[in-house]
Amino acid sequence: MPRSVAGSLTRAPNTVVVLDIRDAIGPATGRFFVQTLQSAQQRGATLVVMELDTPGGLDTSMREMIQAMLASPIPVVIFVAPSGARAASAGTYLLYAAHIAAMAPATNLGAATPVQMIDIGPPPAETPATGNEAAKQPHPVAPTDTHERKAVNDAVAYIRGLAELRHRNADWAESAVRQAASLSATHALDQHVIDLIATDIPDLLVQLDGRKVTTTNGELTLATRHLVVNRVTADWRTQLLAVLTNPNVAYLLMLIGIYGLLLEGYNPGAVLPGVAGAICLLLALYSFQILSVNYAGLALMLLGVVLIAAEGFIGSFGALGVGGLVAFVMGSIMLLDRSVPGFAIARPLIGAMGFIGGLVALGIVIYAVRARSRPVVTGVDQLLMETAVAIEDFEQAGLVRVRGELWQAVTRDPVKTGETLRIVRIEGLTLVLERPRI
Repeated sequence: MPRSVAGSLTRAPNTVVVLDIRDAIGPATGRFFVQTLQSAQQRGATLVVMELDTPGGLDTSMREMIQAMLASPIPVVIFVAPSGARAASAGTYLLYAAHIAAMAPATNLGAATPVQMIDIGPPPAETPATGNEAAKQPHPVAPTDTHERKAVNDAVAYIRGLAELRHRNADWAESAVRQAASLSATHALDQHVIDLIATDIPDLLVQLDGRKVTTTNGELTLATRHLVVNRVTADWRTQLLAVLTNPNVAYLLMLIGIYGLLLEGYNPGAVLPGVAGAICLLLALYSFQILSVNYAGLALMLLGVVLIAAEGFIGSFGALGVGGLVAFVMGSIMLLDRSVPGFAIARPLIGAMGFIGGLVALGIVIYAVRARSRPVVTGVDQLLMETAVAIEDFEQAGLVRVRGELWQAVTRDPVKTGETLRIVRIEGLTLVLERPRI
């Protein structure tokens, strides 16, 4: 029965700890794996098995997991399962770092290039491939600038080091980085990329029995036939971190935060929009601090929201709104690195938020146009459109009634009680009147 990491493992040397990772490699995944490994070590488990199915993920989280594996006194098995699963990109590095690398039938690994690279044309002439090496590989690709060359060379050195440590095929590991090569489970076994193929956990434990592995405690002989399987699941903190570091959730939290603060600015004292907006914005900033964020994209998004909001104050008849909408959409697309598998904002979500932003801008423009076309109903301009009725006879100064209010008034001509006069201008609290023109 699956249990959470905290307090899940009893002191039992005949236990194999099994955890599932079926998503992009990120901060939550790294935390879950490292905590599980530490807990297994503290409670004396015999073996740790990670069932893996991942499209890749963040380099920092992947390296954190690899460092934990390399320092582990307990053997760690990476098992790409079930059938149909993959260990792409960062998953390939994890597979190479494991003490035992296993795959289920109909699974694959590879495509470990760390950056987007362009095709440089057909491959050079090579000697014909033999045996299982005849598996089709993609054309060679090359970095397009110094930054990418450095990233690729660093990744090649890293995965070759792991391959040499675990006595696996280092040449194919390099091709997985430089050429984004991929292999099926069968070809991976033939080319000494993995150690075995198993159908499920019981089959895996049977095949592991009697194998020798080297950990930080030295060489060990595995006895796995009668191990008790203890499956663990992430605790609530890890699950919460997984939600917060989801790019789509972080994106929505940021928008809720910004609009909440704007609503509080429009309606001071409402309290709830401001409080909710501040909390959401802080959570979004925490997520972005962990994720690979392009700050130029973030700045464009903020500029876009500000321009859309400014449309209501300046009244540019759509110029600010359209500019803000363009900046918002471009910033949303640039916000996160789309080359990192599983850590990009969904384009439909960006489109939906852009559409909502466009509706907001359009609504502001329509409101501004209607407001300008409405007749004036207050202030000096409204009084100049009214007429005054004299409530007494006077020569040049006296009292008049305007819309039920009494005003002091002056005029050049004598006025009779009940006479209607036109308001010419207002001087302080005195109306200047004249007779209507015929």
